[in-house]
Amino acid sequence: MIPAVPVPPSLLTLPAEVGDLMDHTPESAYAHLRDTHPAWFVTPPGEGTISIMRWPMTEGQVIYRDQWWMLLQDPVVFPDGQHGRYLRMLAPQPEPGVAVLPLLGNDVVLIEHFRHATRAWHWEIPRGGGTAGLADKDNAAKEVKEELGAEPRELIELGALHPDTGILAPAVRLYAARIDEVGKVERGEGIRRARALPFTEAERMAGSGLITDAFTIAALFRARQASLAN
Repeated sequence: MIPAVPVPPSLLTLPAEVGDLMDHTPESAYAHLRDTHPAWFVTPPGEGTISIMRWPMTEGQVIYRDQWWMLLQDPVVFPDGQHGRYLRMLAPQPEPGVAVLPLLGNDVVLIEHFRHATRAWHWEIPRGGGTAGLADKDNAAKEVKEELGAEPRELIELGALHPDTGILAPAVRLYAARIDEVGKVERGEGIRRARALPFTEAERMAGSGLITDAFTIAALFRARQASLAN
């Protein structure tokens, strides 16, 4: 479960490991990240890339940070030579998030989840952010147990997914999980109920727009490609 985090009025209380020890300004936090995580600022070789400008020409900012996300504003140079600013979100923890398609016999299990960002209910699969110290599969099992009250007896890797390449940097690991039962859903996270349905019906829901969650649509597709659909 990801707790609600209030947006701070400034970055004056930014944790020391992210910002300069003296002032913790958005600019010093950004400079510190460039020094400690250079891979996050690499521009691949070749034409057509959007490069990040280097200090002292200009510097970016860490606009916001909590335990789950960092919002950066990068100074960039576009392929046509124009200068600008780009926002992107990174995850401070190295462990990736996971999304898990539960398989109950010949059915898939979806949860009806209220999402704050859209202010609406969505049919989805269990998912969660990276958990410090947990391997990907262990994190996937944890999310299924927390959100569905189910213990996976088998986890099947379905590859990686970038849910929004326009702003989100981290990839999420996709899994299918074979379960024997559905327990109590995690109502504290805004989950109203769980529903078991045939794989083809879930695909029809995705095709008709009843399922709009990108993780769920991708997991259904990957599971079909992996011959997990019955």
